[in-house]
Amino acid sequence: MKSYTTELIKNIVLAGNSGSGKTTLAEAMLFEGKTIDRRGDIDSKNTASDFRDIEHENGNSIFSSLLSTEYNSKKLNILDVPGLDDFVGGLATSMDVADSALMVLNAQNGVEVGAEIHNRYLQKARKPMIIAVNQLDSDKANYEKTIESAKDRFGSAVTVVQYPIETGAGFNAIIDVLTMKMYKLGEEGKMEAVAIPASEAERAAELQNQLVEKAAENDEGLMELFFQNDGLTEDEMRAGINAGLLTRGIFPVFCVSGKKDMGVGRLMQFLTNVAPSPKQSAPAKDKDGNEVPCDASGPANLFVFKTSIEPHIGEVIFFKVMSGTVNEGVDLNNTVTKNKERLSQLLVSAGKNRTKIASLCAGDLGVTMKLKGTRFNHTLSSESTVFPKTRLPEPKYRTAIRPITEGDEEKLGEALNRMHQEDPTIHIEYSKELKQIILSGQGEYHMNILKWHLDHQFKVETEFVAPKIPYRETITKAAQADYRHKKQSGGAGQFGEVHMVIEPYTEGAKPRDMFKLNGKEMKISVRAEEEHALPWGGKLMFYNCIVGGSIDARFLPAILKGINEKMETGPLTGSYARDISVYVYDGKMHQVDSNEISFKLAGRNAFAKAFKEAGPKILEPVYDVEVLVPSERMGDVMSDLQGRRAIVQGMSSEKGFEKISARVPLAEMNKYSTSLSSMSGGRAMYSMSFAEYAAVPGDVQENLLKAYESEQDDE
Repeated sequence: MKSYTTELIKNIVLAGNSGSGKTTLAEAMLFEGKTIDRRGDIDSKNTASDFRDIEHENGNSIFSSLLSTEYNSKKLNILDVPGLDDFVGGLATSMDVADSALMVLNAQNGVEVGAEIHNRYLQKARKPMIIAVNQLDSDKANYEKTIESAKDRFGSAVTVVQYPIETGAGFNAIIDVLTMKMYKLGEEGKMEAVAIPASEAERAAELQNQLVEKAAENDEGLMELFFQNDGLTEDEMRAGINAGLLTRGIFPVFCVSGKKDMGVGRLMQFLTNVAPSPKQSAPAKDKDGNEVPCDASGPANLFVFKTSIEPHIGEVIFFKVMSGTVNEGVDLNNTVTKNKERLSQLLVSAGKNRTKIASLCAGDLGVTMKLKGTRFNHTLSSESTVFPKTRLPEPKYRTAIRPITEGDEEKLGEALNRMHQEDPTIHIEYSKELKQIILSGQGEYHMNILKWHLDHQFKVETEFVAPKIPYRETITKAAQADYRHKKQSGGAGQFGEVHMVIEPYTEGAKPRDMFKLNGKEMKISVRAEEEHALPWGGKLMFYNCIVGGSIDARFLPAILKGINEKMETGPLTGSYARDISVYVYDGKMHQVDSNEISFKLAGRNAFAKAFKEAGPKILEPVYDVEVLVPSERMGDVMSDLQGRRAIVQGMSSEKGFEKISARVPLAEMNKYSTSLSSMSGGRAMYSMSFAEYAAVPGDVQENLLKAYESEQDDE
């Protein structure tokens, strides 16, 4: 394949629901571009994009694929992404480097949940969208209903460019109202352009008028020509559609059968002629907000949008040339790791098949290998440019994992880190607090696919277990306690006595000099204070109130250390304690037997004793949850949320969907993605982000205390 200049490159992401035929359509596009000489198919497990064992076993895309082909003297970079919401990360990373999207709809089902979800992402990113109605040769294909559902879900920008004469087994001809020709299957199995039959002339003319009006809407000059000439030429219409695509003012609709390669060549002709090039897209910005023009003569800048690990090859790096021209063998700076990287080989990709190329221009997508430390979201630059990271969807599903074979912990850790490199929507946390490896992702299926890789690719047998909740402990009132540590066992002994008052910490509150405890007033004098921000959140305020030298100042750090140790394993459930003020006001020491260990133990035990008298409460993590649900499923979803102790914050409508904003305890969100999918037929989606720690209800606290006691007894 030759190198192409920026204006001759088209970067297209294939969006749409799983089962809409994206991979099959991509295969037909590669065939039309003569990148492959024989079309593969899903059943035969020989397509260019879905080439991994897990994809063959499941029959659907799991990872995004980059497919490059040539057509009409231009280069098409096609990004085939998974249609399932569990793997929406593939869309997010691909969308960042694509200049437009081809939304593939299954003519049997219309706009399905995957298409709705993908459209929301495209809408948020303001990406141009073209619609391909696929599988029109299927018996249950219904073109009219598909267009109706597209207009209902995507809005009035949906504009017909093509329609079929017939669907099902008789699908063999398409009317194109842009070229005003009929494309019909010829005797040699190829689509041929012929005159529109008289029986379709009126409908074609009416649809062309609608297309002309839509094209003219997006350009004032074209609007004037439209009124002046009572129409637009084909070239003028193309210019208007191109302008409309850039503003998402028009979503042109095409008709195809990817399986039978019908209408695919004409679709590719449109993509190469009308779809925006990288030069027409809004300029990228670096992390400081400065524009980086997509100019082949500028400084060389690459952005890594994907990395994968492939058997017998190792790490494969996928990148977009953001500016400049990159030649084989060039040295560039990784502006994240600060290392220099040599691109010893440049490749163009057609799925698992890759071809060497001498250079790539601004706007192009390419592949390289054998870099030292370059990963997803890194920038390679001839200067010091850094591009902002791709924003990935927040995790929605949480589970814990452990190896079945004792001693496989290190092996499991290495495997998980490699999986995260390939799929950055997998989050891994090695929780010292919970003593678990916590995995977070997009759904239960997402985690099951990860487990398949661990079992089959990395040969580490694992099991999922219920994830523990990172509770916190705190207090609600002031309390006093003292503790004497005394130990004598021959020779030097141990002695330390500590008296303290503890109270809840409040941001901005000043230290107190008077307490009323157990009906008695207690006056203290603060001599020094220390503020400690805790690694697990919240604060500890430590006040030295010692007078008269009852405890030597050199023992105060040991007392603080003892308190900190107890806060790491809270007195109630062993969870971290937070937001507490401690006043050490008195104590005793021994001239010979007092030492640091004595005062550490005295401070630890005095704190634990006071904590239990200070109205202790367990806090739980609460998340902001936003659910988008079809109106007809609203009642079921609301009832389910209420059963999860949710506090609804607000509701609003959004294009046939209801948006519910609620605060929900993390403990109640276990497997919520699976439940929501079941309740809504897969059409609802949600996001969640940490909000705060809040006190658990009394009955929940009682159950947690009993469970912890039982656990301690078992141990």
